Amino acid sequence: MTAAPGLVVAAHGRHCVVETPDGERRICHPRGKKSQAVVGDQVLWQSARHGDGEGTVEQVLERRNLLYRQDEVRSKSFAANLDQVLILLAAEPVFSESLLARALIASEAAGVTPLIALNKSDLVTPFASAWERLWPYRHMGGDGQGAHHYRVLPLSLTQSGAVDRGALLALLADKTTLVLGPSGVGKSTLVNLLVPGAAAQTGEISQALGSGRHTTTTTTLYWLEDARRSALIDSPGFQSFGLNHIAATDLARLMPDMALHLGGCRFYNCTHLHEPGCAVLAQVAEGRAPGLISPPRHRIYRELFAELSTRPY
Repeated sequence: MTAAPGLVVAAHGRHCVVETPDGERRICHPRGKKSQAVVGDQVLWQSARHGDGEGTVEQVLERRNLLYRQDEVRSKSFAANLDQVLILLAAEPVFSESLLARALIASEAAGVTPLIALNKSDLVTPFASAWERLWPYRHMGGDGQGAHHYRVLPLSLTQSGAVDRGALLALLADKTTLVLGPSGVGKSTLVNLLVPGAAAQTGEISQALGSGRHTTTTTTLYWLEDARRSALIDSPGFQSFGLNHIAATDLARLMPDMALHLGGCRFYNCTHLHEPGCAVLAQVAEGRAPGLISPPRHRIYRELFAELSTRPY
């Protein structure tokens, strides 16, 4: 029997749902560790011999990228073959800048373009405070012409949030986008706003994969139009984001505000922590001038450098 091409559109544990080019969907199981697939993977699969409508993943085809996190115990893959990642935050509860920085660093390392969206703009005072905290991200890596490294969007994913729908769909057009963020920021609301019928689709997939009613444990891909050119991938919320797959010495180049000054240090192996003549440390200061590195950002760098320097190999 010849293996057929397919796209992984949902995953839970070792099981996944594969969609064929004509839109048919099958539950599939990996044939071995090398065929362990994640959402977004292009795969070759075969129907199961016992004829129950299920199949096996025979091969995961080469990936353009893979976004994942890794702590001391295990790796957790989010999705593969992404064009961008939408990191969703909320004005309330107060977001963790460390978690945001970690997600951005992982995206940079994977070569995936990040977008940052701050939800709950209808909560005027909390939103103003949160938007102010995002100032360094809204102005990071500026080229002097008004272009910046990260795009930061204000959102109001409430019943009146339909006004955001057209603008969001334009940003997502012809791309595969992963929605990433901690629990409680509005990821499900965002998906339901952009994908009519998403809740029913999630329920069906969850039931098929045996993940019960707790659908947040399932990663799911939704098409944004009938032509299946634009995809949105919903992922479970997280409260931690390990970066053990990244070397401490690579951190600075993955943080655009610091990367701007690399090459100007007195020592070629500068850690940007304490050395004299460090071009990065020279730019760490409170203020709004182009090129400055905010003290909270450098504190996150110091903490991550220490964390990744002491990890066991």
